[in-house]
Amino acid sequence: MAPVFDYAPAPESRSVVDIAPSYGLFVDGEFTEAAGGKVFKTVSPSSEEVLSEVAEASEEDVDRAVRAARKAFEKWSALPGSERAKYLFRIARVIQERSRELAVLETLDNGKPIRETRDADLPLVAAHFFYYAGWADKLEHAGHGANPRPLGVAGQVIPWNFPLLMLAWKIAPALATGNTVVLKPAETTPLSALFFADICRQAGLPKGVVNIVTGDGRAGAALVAHPDVNKVAFTGSTAVGKEIARTVAGTRKKLTLELGGKGANIVFDDAPIDQAVEGIVNGIFFNQGQVCCAGSRLLVQESIHDELLDSLKRRLSTLRLGDPLDKNTDIGAINSAEQLARITALAEQGEAEGAERWSPACDLPENGYWFAPTLFTNVTQAHTIARDEIFGPVLSVLTFRTPDEAVAKANNTPYGLSAGIWTEKGSRILAVASKLRAGVIWSNTFNKFDPTSPFGGYKESGFGREGGRHGLEAYLDV
Repeated sequence: MAPVFDYAPAPESRSVVDIAPSYGLFVDGEFTEAAGGKVFKTVSPSSEEVLSEVAEASEEDVDRAVRAARKAFEKWSALPGSERAKYLFRIARVIQERSRELAVLETLDNGKPIRETRDADLPLVAAHFFYYAGWADKLEHAGHGANPRPLGVAGQVIPWNFPLLMLAWKIAPALATGNTVVLKPAETTPLSALFFADICRQAGLPKGVVNIVTGDGRAGAALVAHPDVNKVAFTGSTAVGKEIARTVAGTRKKLTLELGGKGANIVFDDAPIDQAVEGIVNGIFFNQGQVCCAGSRLLVQESIHDELLDSLKRRLSTLRLGDPLDKNTDIGAINSAEQLARITALAEQGEAEGAERWSPACDLPENGYWFAPTLFTNVTQAHTIARDEIFGPVLSVLTFRTPDEAVAKANNTPYGLSAGIWTEKGSRILAVASKLRAGVIWSNTFNKFDPTSPFGGYKESGFGREGGRHGLEAYLDV
């Protein structure tokens, strides 16, 4: 019998990050209290420990931040692109220098494993600032006209699943194109944005170019509706995205929305099973499934269904759930009690509707918000779990017989953000990909991101693109 080796604890040190007991808003280059003096607590999802108190912005605070951004816009937009690029390069280098600190902070505030924040999030954050720094003095060559001009003040609202990465996706192109920014981070994950404010000061960014207003949805709504905001960028739920679209309709504001998804991961009978299983796991269990483009629907060709499911279940049994600061952890905590309740309710509905539920043997910690990796078989397209975005570590497995059936099932959703195709035939990849209505399609991989590549969706997954030269257009008057 082969020896069984257990993983010893390998915790990352919390001492590398110094979290203050309270934080103010970052307006015009300074941290300041909210006008009404209101604060809220941000907690660590893995332990429910209070990390800090954070100022809760009011409409008055949002107005103050927008005025600071408007004032700074005149000088910032007048700088040569090569000068703006210097600031973005400095920010990128400071992020690299402080990446260990930021990774620990993100893990504490968000609940995702340190292995993901350290190896995926932070390298991509720095890469986005490096990439858009390179575009700052080349905007006339980006394909958006001979004289592209900045829009003005960008109001940006980001979600809690990738707090620092979503910040980079939005702030980097906005600054490169000469705009100034007011950013509203998610209520449950405000800390990395506030640390980024300190990075802006460390990099010598002029006052008012980046402003951070923390708070709940009311602060985000005030920012979106502010008459002196020229561009609104939002990543989050489809329901909120629709509300933002209604608010902006009839104004001259430019709008981009990156919303929900119900991505299909399609596995054909000639796919390499072991490689596909790793891609399936990465597609739905990365960041506990709290990913807009998660491969939450697995479409398997009938002839390999049993073989693939056996292999997938064996792989799920090896995943390690627990302390997100442990470098061996694969599955961290769900971000909030509210999100855990939603995941739990939808999983229970899946069972009630007749789908067969399976999870590996898994001990959940007593404190914090946890949900075991879960898959459902005997799922039909009529099941709620096959239609609604769960935003958690829950995989619905469906089958198909022909490529046309796979395409029809993959497209049978109001969303259109992502899809994956697993096959050894390049011709099949191209043929199927051309018929899928998804903004991003991966072949023989999943959840691969690069700052040079555009990202965005169709239908209820939103409109506009972030990343690549395509991501510049949303911040230019062209």
